[in-house]
Amino acid sequence: MLNEQSILITGGTGSFGKKFVETVLAQYPTVKRMVVYSRDEMKQYEMQQTFPTSRYPQLRYFIGDVRDKDRLARAFEGIDIVVHAAALKQVPATEYNPFEAIKTNILGAQNVIEGCIDCGVQKVVALSTDKAAAPINLYGATKLCSDKLFTAANNFRGQRDIKFSVVRYGNVLGSRGSVVPFFLEKRKTGVLPITDEQMTRFSITLEDGVKLVLFALNTMQGGEIFVPKIPSYRITDLAKAVAPECRHEIVGIRPGEKLHEEMITENDAISTLEYDDYFIMLPTVRKAHGFASGEHNGTPCSKGFRYNSSENTVWLSVEQLRCMIRDHVDPDFLVEP
Repeated sequence: MLNEQSILITGGTGSFGKKFVETVLAQYPTVKRMVVYSRDEMKQYEMQQTFPTSRYPQLRYFIGDVRDKDRLARAFEGIDIVVHAAALKQVPATEYNPFEAIKTNILGAQNVIEGCIDCGVQKVVALSTDKAAAPINLYGATKLCSDKLFTAANNFRGQRDIKFSVVRYGNVLGSRGSVVPFFLEKRKTGVLPITDEQMTRFSITLEDGVKLVLFALNTMQGGEIFVPKIPSYRITDLAKAVAPECRHEIVGIRPGEKLHEEMITENDAISTLEYDDYFIMLPTVRKAHGFASGEHNGTPCSKGFRYNSSENTVWLSVEQLRCMIRDHVDPDFLVEP
């Protein structure tokens, strides 16, 4: 699918970006060009130590910000596929610096859209988050707006051969700034801060996040939001998995944080199709859509359906969480018997 294609990933030095680059280079050896677009030259330098251009001549490292429309236009020259992963995503930081999040997550998204249309890109997949469903914090609100921009972009592409879609999934296990590395560090102190004992979260690995994006690129018709079926975990089970010997200190929910995460709301379900391993939210403004025609055998979600972490049917046990930490975060992770 990606062989002989030129691909650009915004936010390419982030956790997802690095795993996406690693996967594409391994699975598609004749990819024509892979452009890592990000604003941090140090992270690009560090990434080049893992993926040097001497070994991977198809790789390019392009410094730029999605806020800079002219720079994006230069980067998109000759690009066939764009994966948009750049975002400001730390909830407390975006609550304190709201317009900075708006400039990157909303205005930057529109810059990506217009640049892709103008430069002849053929497929665009944007990464979303479970926090975009019924958002209560600014990060979620900006990502919901971004999702709307990308799905609606299909309406004004004119005669250009380009498609825009979105993938939405939950917390990435072990990603930078996430709870697992935080707990692993706090384990050394003997105390784990717990926001609320009832808290639940969705969980997905970086590998599965990349697979979802590749699936979307292969399947997309334009305007969909792809939502995977993934397991949930209880925050107390994660604490037991990481450090059963540690005392728990209840610190309360942070500003802008939910007790449970949601990926499909009751209102979203009206235009959502269910498949064995995923859901597809269809665009609300559309004339016709292949997924809605029945040719893909999706089942419309029932009235009142919602997909959230507390009502999930698949849960990770303490031992499963430990295995995932060893497999995807820290291969040396051990818990004393």
